[in-house]
Amino acid sequence: MPGVREQKKHKTRQRIIATAVQLFGERGYDKTSVAALARAAGVGKGTIYNYFQTKGEILLAFCEDELEFVHQEMAAKTNPQIPLAEQLHTLFMGEFRYVTRTREFGRVLMREMVFPKELTIERSQDLDNKYIELLIPLFKQAQQRGELRQNLELLLTAGHFYALYIITISAWYMGRIHSEEDVATTLNVLIRQALEGVEP
Repeated sequence: MPGVREQKKHKTRQRIIATAVQLFGERGYDKTSVAALARAAGVGKGTIYNYFQTKGEILLAFCEDELEFVHQEMAAKTNPQIPLAEQLHTLFMGEFRYVTRTREFGRVLMREMVFPKELTIERSQDLDNKYIELLIPLFKQAQQRGELRQNLELLLTAGHFYALYIITISAWYMGRIHSEEDVATTLNVLIRQALEGVEP
């Protein structure tokens, strides 16, 4: 069990992230200064830099928390024997709900993750690797159950299914789909279509 000091540090870190989510959503990522973030979080500017070197690192920290949440969601709601389509649907809907809790922040986050500017390549790759480490075991289990071909390149397969999620969330932000139920339905169709193929 962490000590009092570690708990305080964790709470400060979470407060900075939560405040950044709010301000990035309200003002925009580029228009939110570190000084404004520090004031809103009730900490000194130096404290922000003790935890995060750049605003981009705050986005990455949010993504790391998101991945942890998604891992927990997967553990709570799925078991290794259910079909791959259901596991992927649970994973992506968990991510959608987490990212879009603050709609405008979710837009900023997706833009920065898909077309990064300030994020460091090394940290971004670390996040990508964590996501891949979440997906690859699902695909291997699906291969063992006979749901996927054995000769698939699983890294590319991970990219393929993640692209379906990106397309869906983009459509939600563009107003082509309007509700969480629409997102769920769209993801379900895209995942099943990818698994079944589009040939006659």
